[in-house]
Amino acid sequence: MNMEEEKLSKLQKLKLQKEILEARIQKAESLQKNRERKEDTRRKILIGSYFMDKLKKDGAYETIANELNTFLTRNSDRKLFGLTPIENQE
Repeated sequence: MNMEEEKLSKLQKLKLQKEILEARIQKAESLQKNRERKEDTRRKILIGSYFMDKLKKDGAYETIANELNTFLTRNSDRKLFGLTPIENQE
């Protein structure tokens, strides 16, 4: 193998190593983002549970449900709170 072929081979190896590292970095970033999304979702669930419990204890649940009537626009969300569906919604 002459010097140029050896350099090309080294260059190809380095490029392959770079591709492998980039793939590993991308996978690690994806896993981190996924973990962060799951943690954020869990925080939202816990905060929601806390406030729902507090509202029920304070007797203010109905007040919030009435406010949600104007806030929630998707019928699937409204159903969760026993609200009347919005007509003409696809």
